[in-house]
Amino acid sequence: MRRISIFGATGSVGANGVDLIRHAGGAATYHTVALTGGRNIALLAQMARDLRAEIAVTAHDELLDELRAALDGSGIAAGAGTAALIEAAARPADWTLSAIVGSAGLAPGLTALAQGGVLALANKESLVCAGSLLRAATARSGATILPVDSEHSAVFQVLGSENLDSVKDVTLTASGGAFRDWPLERLATATVDQASTHPNWAMGQRITIDSASMFNKAMEVIEAKELFGLGADRIKVLVHPESIIHAMVTHHDGGTIAHLGAPDMRHAIGFALHWPDRRPLPVAALDLAAIGSLTFRAPDEARWPALRLAREVMAAGGAAGAVFNAAKEQALDDFIAGNIRFTDMAPRVEDTLAALSGEEGFGRDPVDLASVLDWDNLARRKAARCLT
Repeated sequence: MRRISIFGATGSVGANGVDLIRHAGGAATYHTVALTGGRNIALLAQMARDLRAEIAVTAHDELLDELRAALDGSGIAAGAGTAALIEAAARPADWTLSAIVGSAGLAPGLTALAQGGVLALANKESLVCAGSLLRAATARSGATILPVDSEHSAVFQVLGSENLDSVKDVTLTASGGAFRDWPLERLATATVDQASTHPNWAMGQRITIDSASMFNKAMEVIEAKELFGLGADRIKVLVHPESIIHAMVTHHDGGTIAHLGAPDMRHAIGFALHWPDRRPLPVAALDLAAIGSLTFRAPDEARWPALRLAREVMAAGGAAGAVFNAAKEQALDDFIAGNIRFTDMAPRVEDTLAALSGEEGFGRDPVDLASVLDWDNLARRKAARCLT
């Protein structure tokens, strides 16, 4: 029986992963090793009971007693905190979904890679912060990384066994988020509630706001470089409001191959779950006649400066990715808390990158997880000081 683990099971991506496991037979088909989550203890415990997991872990130490009580009588072990997450990731699994949001997903992901199975990666921060460390871990253990972001899954599916030498460039599409049609002068007044509503996708609050600011797409551009070994000049972004085409690959002969699908994360998750096979999924097929038309436009970097910053991060290399992500997370925290405006986030990230670019070692790839976390902590402190 195939062993699976899901990290971040109570978030939007993780919950979709659990639903797909249930759809594919649940505990009768898969041996669930570990499920982890945040503060929604009732949901985490119910998922663990349904899938008969070995262990359930909450990221929050203070919720351990609540989790134990919710699992009482089930025989499922309970854990809490960072050490428990790492211990759960060290339990051998054939397939692990990494869906913890933010840099918190890096350590469990690296630990899971060391086990040599498949890492279905939805935590884009891992590759942005520490792409060289993930590649090294994969090489040592013989593990496989499969992308779960819809855009990168689309590129992976289109490329197949294609020789990258035949590829001119790849295009990642972006919906444009909540504010794609707002006048520029109105963006400074955007509220958290307005930024938290996506026109196409059902996602968590943080990634939905990142979609509105295009920081999510900026992270995906950097992730594409790390996943596919493409130079920054071969990765493009196109605004596509309908979110039907997820990515395109253009070849040197002028032909372009696109991947189309409904805006439903279950396709990318299900593809990674069943890879290298394709199996039926509870995802609606496209009705192009009903859709009628697809539209596209070039991204306006005055509206979305995060895309320019992503190119600068790729050019800088070294610790720039870790600094970029940490500063972005801090700026997002402050926007959600009401401390800064929506339009203050990108300048905050840019200022942090500029301030830390002269630090010793900035231009060198971090050598280990501790180095990544050092840069992460330094960037968060610098970004927070920018507020004052």
